[in-house]
Amino acid sequence: MLKKPETANVPFSSNISGSIFMSNTVTLIVDEKFRFDVPTKVSLLSVLNEKKIYLPSICGGRGICGKCRCRVLEGGDALKAAEMKRLSQEDILSQVRLACQVQIEQGLQIQIPEGILQLTEYESQLTLLKTLTHDIKLLRLKLLNPPQIHFKPGQFVQLKSQPYENVHASVMRSYSIASSASSADHIDLMVRLVPEGICSTWVHEHLRAGDRVAFVGPNGDFFVRDGHEDVVLVAGGSGMAPMVSILYELSQKTPDRKVDFFFGACKEKDLFFLDEMDAFGKQMSRFRFRPVLSQPENVDACETEMGLVTETLNAYLRTVSTGKLHLYLCGSPGMIQNGKSVASRNGVPAENIFHDSFS
Repeated sequence: MLKKPETANVPFSSNISGSIFMSNTVTLIVDEKFRFDVPTKVSLLSVLNEKKIYLPSICGGRGICGKCRCRVLEGGDALKAAEMKRLSQEDILSQVRLACQVQIEQGLQIQIPEGILQLTEYESQLTLLKTLTHDIKLLRLKLLNPPQIHFKPGQFVQLKSQPYENVHASVMRSYSIASSASSADHIDLMVRLVPEGICSTWVHEHLRAGDRVAFVGPNGDFFVRDGHEDVVLVAGGSGMAPMVSILYELSQKTPDRKVDFFFGACKEKDLFFLDEMDAFGKQMSRFRFRPVLSQPENVDACETEMGLVTETLNAYLRTVSTGKLHLYLCGSPGMIQNGKSVASRNGVPAENIFHDSFS
């Protein structure tokens, strides 16, 4: 488990109104339990990471993913435009902020989501680095300390990069687990190369088999639910990762459950894990993998469905009973929003729609 954060040797007090110091350090109070002296002119997210308090962050602090949420009870600066786009009015009234957008100017008192302090920091060794497409690599990380991990299929971890070239500090990025929860001695990740992405560039250009790799987790409320309802999976690109983990779970526990997997890609070269999908088809009597290409290179010879994956989803939902169907969406924010709208129009109950947005 994460070590308890080290606290300053001062008695706790919730009054931080006078905590701006001449030395440009201020007091940060977390959950009314932990008290730190922290620098100003930096983001709250970066300070929390330094103190080994790891809020989820997929977009690397750009305010796009909206996952690094906490409540700023006292001392926060003004809301930023990125927060206004991603926080509801209810969030704002409840003092919810995106930690990446909070610039530390004065003493802060915050409340973090339940369970964050219970996350584990793992040390692992990279045993496999495999190219899946021109911009996606598969990583296999063998657990060293602790030697095992227990997670729910669909959850993610936060990968810690190492300094390289002109990048002088480690960063953390969130990646969904792509392996079976029954294989507790390792995890697989799928990392897509993001232009100028610090962590993904480190993975694609600098990481080598045998390297030691640290990550924190598991985390997230996107995971497969138990039951016997029909399942529809919809993903694109590296959104394949959590769906693979979910398919391992379904194939092992409910192999007769009806599962349709719509995978959106641009061209034929963007399809991958096809052999694995064939294997799932042999293990699951009612599984169907349905790739959808938006820009096939040869329309006349194309053997897959064509168009946007959400358009294909819409056509499918019109032909089936949707009242008890479970829908899982993973991909870009735009795809998620379109998928939710399509599902709602076709009668899928809101409580049966589960999604994870990749920014």
